[in-house]
Amino acid sequence: MDRSGLADFLRRCRESLQPEDVGLPRGQRRRTAGLRREEVAALAHMSVDYYARIERQRGPQPSASMVAAVAQALHLSLDQRDHLYRLAGHHPPVRGGGVGEHLSPGMLRILDRLDDTPAKVVTELGETLRQTRPGVALLGDASLRTGPARSLGFRWFTDPATRAPYHPDDHDLLGRAWTSGLRHVLALRGPRSRAAHLAEDLLARSAEFRRLWELHEVGVHPGERKRLVHPELGLLELQCQTLQDPLQGHSLLVYTAAPGTATHDKLQLLAAVTN
Repeated sequence: MDRSGLADFLRRCRESLQPEDVGLPRGQRRRTAGLRREEVAALAHMSVDYYARIERQRGPQPSASMVAAVAQALHLSLDQRDHLYRLAGHHPPVRGGGVGEHLSPGMLRILDRLDDTPAKVVTELGETLRQTRPGVALLGDASLRTGPARSLGFRWFTDPATRAPYHPDDHDLLGRAWTSGLRHVLALRGPRSRAAHLAEDLLARSAEFRRLWELHEVGVHPGERKRLVHPELGLLELQCQTLQDPLQGHSLLVYTAAPGTATHDKLQLLAAVTN
C-alpha cells in the first residue's frame, strides 16, 4: 500500500470534480476546490472520518470493496480505477467480459441527469447496478437483492412475484427473451463463465426454463415497448431506450412515455413523489 500516493491521488481526483459533475447541488458559500470530503464519503456510503483518514495517510488499509466504492464515487475511468487499486495494495478487478461492476464516468454523467426519469444500469446478466429514484419507485429497489437473485432473469424463473409488474400477456415473450439472452451471453463468455453457472442453476431449479432452453432460441427480443402494471398508478405503456457500454458490458435502460398520454402524466406524478 502506497499511503502517500493514495492520499495524493484521491485528493487530486476529488479536487478535479464539481458537485454538478456527480449529480450533487452546488449550494451556497462554497469555498472548497472541487468536492468536499464529506460529499465523497456520502457518495461512497462510508463515514467521513474513514475517508478523511485515508486522505491523511492514517488508518487501516482500505478493503477492495471500499476502494471500489471510492472509485465509483469519484467517477474514475477504468485506468484511474486500476491505479487506485494498486495504490491501495490490491489487484485491480478483471476488465470487461461482463464481470465488471464499475460504471464508466460517461454512463454515470448521463444517469445523474435523469433524476426525473425511471432509469437503471444493468449488466449483461440483468443485474441492476444503479437506479434513479423514479426507477426504484417504478421497478423496486434492486439493492436489496444478493447472489444469483440480483439477475432479473434468474428471479423471473425462481420467484413468481417478479412477474407481477409486467403485463400478463407479455410473460411468455419475456421468458423466451431472457432465455435467449442468457444463451447468447453464455456463447459469448464460455462454459466457465458466470452465465454458464447461472444457466446450470436455472436448469436445476425451473421446469419452465428447461423447456425454453431446449428450444435453443436465439435473437428473441422483447422490443422497446414495455407494459408495466404499477400497484398505485395502474397500467403504464412505456418506451425503453437502451444505451450500451461495450467495454464493460453494461446497458443503461431509460423508460419514457409520449407527451400527452396517460402514462406520461403518471410518470410525472411518479417523479414528483420521488424528488
